[in-house]
Amino acid sequence: MMRPKKASGWGRGLVGVLVALLLMLILGGLGLVGLLWGAGEGTGLGAGSPGASGLTEVLIRPSEAREKIAVLNVEGVILGAPIDGEGRTLVELIGHQLERVAADDRVKAVILKVDSPGGEVLASDEIYNRLWDFQEDHPEIPVVVSMGSLAASGGYYVSAPCQWIVANELTMTGSIGVIFHSYNYRGLMDKVGVKPAITKSGKLKDMMSGEKAPGEELPEEREIMQSMIDESFARFKKVIEAGRKRAAERNAGEGTVLAQDWETMADGRILSGRAALEKGLVDELGNFETAVGRAMKLAGIEEAKLVSYDPPLSFGSLFRLLGKTDAEARTVRVDLGMGIPTRLPQGRMYFVSPVHLH
Repeated sequence: MMRPKKASGWGRGLVGVLVALLLMLILGGLGLVGLLWGAGEGTGLGAGSPGASGLTEVLIRPSEAREKIAVLNVEGVILGAPIDGEGRTLVELIGHQLERVAADDRVKAVILKVDSPGGEVLASDEIYNRLWDFQEDHPEIPVVVSMGSLAASGGYYVSAPCQWIVANELTMTGSIGVIFHSYNYRGLMDKVGVKPAITKSGKLKDMMSGEKAPGEELPEEREIMQSMIDESFARFKKVIEAGRKRAAERNAGEGTVLAQDWETMADGRILSGRAALEKGLVDELGNFETAVGRAMKLAGIEEAKLVSYDPPLSFGSLFRLLGKTDAEARTVRVDLGMGIPTRLPQGRMYFVSPVHLH
């Protein structure tokens, strides 16, 4: 009996290409349908920056209502690196999505879905600024946060400027603080007989270098880094106070206000959604449906379709579906209590929670 021949590497590659092309046809067709749907619904295509007008409106939940609620996602580690085939960062994507919201008079509210352990200080702060400015410019469009299983550190930072925050009672949030992490590998270098040869312009040019032996680190180095950490931490607390104060004013007695002793929780500890509610860091316990209901109530509407604004599909993103994505390569794996995000780029400050991600 003849056994079937195994497919060659060339044959498997051809199959992969054919599958990618098929996906392109299917998803491209779906994207065209979404685009045409959006054009028919008056989404303001062509308004705003090219990046904003290039997003595709996707219907998440249909409704007979004319009004819409836009759903924006902050998922995974918040980094300043590109996240789509257009080379767009998460900061830019959120900015472009908010432009689309502002250009469509049928969008009556925004839901920010947050499921993130945090990330880079700068990227988190830039997203915060875009959300803050949007609500200053468009106070008639409430922004409601729906926290998922994790909305800690930078995940809470980007939530802070929003008018209403919904968390599940088991959501892990809080982790208010800043961390700078680097490795010292001088001991390993010494074991293999490698010695650093450094020529520098000033005594602090190699500040916090991992090549320094114990005792070579200057006292000024720790002082400078601690000063930067303290400055970023002060900014974090200011962001929370300003955001929760504005939310309380706009919510007119509903929701929560910051507890007087809330800063006792700002020591890096993780809080449950219920503990965060008790300290005034969130407004309500519930799930995504709770956030949808709250968004409609704040917007003064009884029904709405849910939409998202997604980047266009590209050949690059399709082929990445067949292999490891950039996001997978940046997966953070940190156990609770270990305290160090071992696979984040080193030499940067982070609003990040020490949580094991799968």
